[in-house]
Amino acid sequence: MHTKAPSKSKRPSHAEPAADINTVSVITLGCSKNTTDSEILMGMIQAHGMNFVAAREADAVIINTCGFIDKAKEESIETIFEAIRQKEELAGEGKTQKLIVAGCLSQRYGEDLRKEMPQVDHFFGESDFENVVKSLTPNFKYSLLGERVLTTPQHFAYLKISEGCDNPCSFCAIPLIRGGHRSRPVEKLVEEASFLVSKGVKEIVLIAQDLTDYGRDLTGKRGLADLLRNLSDVDGLQWLRLMYAFPSKFPTDILPVIAERSNICTYLDMPLQHASTNVLKSMRRGITRNTTEKLLQEIRETVPGIALRTTFIAGYPSETEADFQELCDFVQEQRFDRVGVFEYSQEDDTYSFILGDPIPAEVKQERTARLMEIQREISLEKNEAKVGKRLKILIDQSFTDENGAIEYQGRSEADAPEVDNEVFLKSAKPLQTGDFVLADITDASEYDLFGDVVELLG
Repeated sequence: MHTKAPSKSKRPSHAEPAADINTVSVITLGCSKNTTDSEILMGMIQAHGMNFVAAREADAVIINTCGFIDKAKEESIETIFEAIRQKEELAGEGKTQKLIVAGCLSQRYGEDLRKEMPQVDHFFGESDFENVVKSLTPNFKYSLLGERVLTTPQHFAYLKISEGCDNPCSFCAIPLIRGGHRSRPVEKLVEEASFLVSKGVKEIVLIAQDLTDYGRDLTGKRGLADLLRNLSDVDGLQWLRLMYAFPSKFPTDILPVIAERSNICTYLDMPLQHASTNVLKSMRRGITRNTTEKLLQEIRETVPGIALRTTFIAGYPSETEADFQELCDFVQEQRFDRVGVFEYSQEDDTYSFILGDPIPAEVKQERTARLMEIQREISLEKNEAKVGKRLKILIDQSFTDENGAIEYQGRSEADAPEVDNEVFLKSAKPLQTGDFVLADITDASEYDLFGDVVELLG
């Protein structure tokens, strides 16, 4: 199967509408930012009278692609080929299906994708929602904008506060794909958060390419602290969580707000990418190891008990074995609550592209495994320290164990949905998805906690 990413192109597609599209399937790939894009698109589609069904039953299939790193590109291309095969099979059965590809991959490589995949009816760039809907209906109406269709469980949702990024990181293609940083107005975000809470959402996760740059393009100064205060005041919002903070020029004025507001989770996701100052300089991160350590100290002192999540890149072109060992030592010293590691992926037209990709794949894999083993031991130690404690847990789902008993899976304040640890609970009384409970933690593994529900919270 061909999975090689084509060369770049950003030309959009302007399609003639179809008159016979009644059912649609939307396939979302990539990160939570793509999830919110798909939800907005689905709201527009639904407002125009179309319904959502499984891919094989749909009149039209829309694939919202990711083009961030090699593995994401490969997944997107494989998904498109799978949809092409399905389209051809259905054609053999006498059913016509429209196939639309949108999102980051087609934004960046659209022209070549058209040449390599003529079976795809239309290619659209990221956030080109209007033209996608116009390709589905001859009766597009600007008045039918609709509201987001949540694809997450009803009790939590992502809220994108800005789009694009102005940071010059050498390895990152996001500014090439998504453009420069653009903040959404505070009043629009408060309105959307209020709508989400009215629909039963209890936890809102703030996302962006860079949360910490919020507001600078609107007022000339960073305004994340004020945004947090306004969102925290939304009646009925129980948890507000921050993802994707940038460490350079970090707005420390948000820290007292996190500490003071009971419904803002004492949790921060801040991708650091490396610890070696030499590598950070080549990465164009605008920060050193020493500055990073001072920032982490200030965060922990201002918000006691805060859970810190971060990610690192293994195998960056200039990373020596000594640089990597420095990163390992840094992780040992800082003892982060959550860590993710990505193998370096060479991206077209980024600053680091000229450095090549000299570190062999097996070395990247070995370094990734070594760093994750360090974190596994740290995570186990931190989880074992929670045994005997009582924690507030948000129930995400129920399931039946091998003995037929109903158990529950949830998360603590220290865990973001879909990426962090889980808590498995037994309860004498039935629970609902979205319930908050108090639970006594009785056991722990590297990435999971186990316990018993002692109280259902109102």
